[in-house]
Amino acid sequence: MTECSDRETLLAEARLSAPPADKMVRYHDLPGLAREKRQFQEFISVDLAHVVMLTEEGIIERSVGSAILKQLTALRDTRAEDFSVDVNKGSFLLQVESHLHATIGEDCAGRMHIGRSRIDQGATVRRLYERNRLLDVLDRLVALRGSIAAKAAEHTRTIMPGYTHMQQAQPWVFGHYLLSFSTRLRDSFDRLTEAYSRLNRNPLGAVGLAGTSWPLNRQRTTELLAFDAVLENSKLGREAWYAAEVAGALSFVMADLNDLATDLHIWSSTEFGLVECHDSYCGTSSIFPQKKNPTGLETIKKAAGESVTWLATALATFRAEGTGDQAVRELPLLHEALEATGGMLDLLAGIIETLIVHESRMSAALAGSWCTASNLADVIVRTSGMSFRHVHHIVARLVRNSINDGLDPSQLTNKHLEKAAMETTGQTVLLGESELRAALDPHRFVQTRITMGGVGPSEVDRLLAEELLENQESEEWLRRARVSVDKARSNLDDSIRTILMSSPHCSQIPRAAIEEVSRWIL
Repeated sequence: MTECSDRETLLAEARLSAPPADKMVRYHDLPGLAREKRQFQEFISVDLAHVVMLTEEGIIERSVGSAILKQLTALRDTRAEDFSVDVNKGSFLLQVESHLHATIGEDCAGRMHIGRSRIDQGATVRRLYERNRLLDVLDRLVALRGSIAAKAAEHTRTIMPGYTHMQQAQPWVFGHYLLSFSTRLRDSFDRLTEAYSRLNRNPLGAVGLAGTSWPLNRQRTTELLAFDAVLENSKLGREAWYAAEVAGALSFVMADLNDLATDLHIWSSTEFGLVECHDSYCGTSSIFPQKKNPTGLETIKKAAGESVTWLATALATFRAEGTGDQAVRELPLLHEALEATGGMLDLLAGIIETLIVHESRMSAALAGSWCTASNLADVIVRTSGMSFRHVHHIVARLVRNSINDGLDPSQLTNKHLEKAAMETTGQTVLLGESELRAALDPHRFVQTRITMGGVGPSEVDRLLAEELLENQESEEWLRRARVSVDKARSNLDDSIRTILMSSPHCSQIPRAAIEEVSRWIL
């Protein structure tokens, strides 16, 4: 092995005649290092996998691989905030190399970079980091679906007004309403898992652009890092179009959360009073002592407002890349989007779990409501044989006349119906008093909904059972993804231990250090 050099040479010294300007450090170098340091564990994992592969393939000597792996495993057990960086040394890749140089010498440390560039290494780190954060988001999405299903199960028979154009339209069931968001979130889960399959590809070994003359085993690093596949075309190793897809899918999630939060916000107002947030998710006013503000819901809506720009920002950024601009082949925005989405999913789950549903207020809102008018029209069509459009006119006039006369549905008689019919169609409509009452009854309305996916009791029960099953399948997808990551981590640890224990020059590494690393791995 070559004698290790004591002097560390900075990367830029050989090519550039001046160090970075203070403004360059302030606006480029420091922010970049701060972003990369948040991905500390992913950087170390990529370095470990790469060195294991180089050692197994005989590209570097086992003694060199052992020396590097010993230091990297020690780093992996270090907190990111405890790892010191020197901005003059460059990006995080170079910070790690500098650390290795200080412990095992530059000739050893510098061999870790064989067969890769900052481009494919950085792209691999970002994919690992974003994959791990996306799994966290999916965990919380599944948890929210579980919370919604549990609340829906409590209200499969809770009848409330349903609204279109912010006006009462038909009787509804609160559990049915909640399950509509379970379906939307299930679609969002599918969108995210589809994006996950394109995110979870391994660019390591693509090097800068055209591959390398070193006989890298890219499939091996794919296995060690729990990627689903190799990103084969070396040009694509530096690109991040998947990030736009993930950002777009996250925007859909935030739209789901916004719509649910908006409805609950409106329905929790004094005028509606249909639901109420638990005090632990509310705030108060500094001047109005009577107020209980649904602050948690407002927080979700505010975060969702920002999300509408995520996809557009990603596409605008990537359109600037041309054929050579490396700086716009990453999307720090995605890290913020993942954090925001995960947080709001968690917050809304807490709000739903503790949501107070005022069933009596929902029932009272139906008293005197004309939201069963469409059912009355259907009943008249079936009994009279008239066209629906003619009957629509009759019922619409009936409602208008009743409102003008100060009558609510419970006060109607056949005389009122016949008057409306004569005014609009010149025809007589015969309907018994009991039939008229039944047609305008909200509970009867719900009981007679028989179409698939409607608010009828059997359909609400079916939708709930289906959602519980679908969510179990989503949980199983997540379990398999987590197991894959855990197995890869175990495989990487086993491979590291094998190299450390079988190095022909283990005498250069204290036996106690090897045993310490082995115990940590186990």
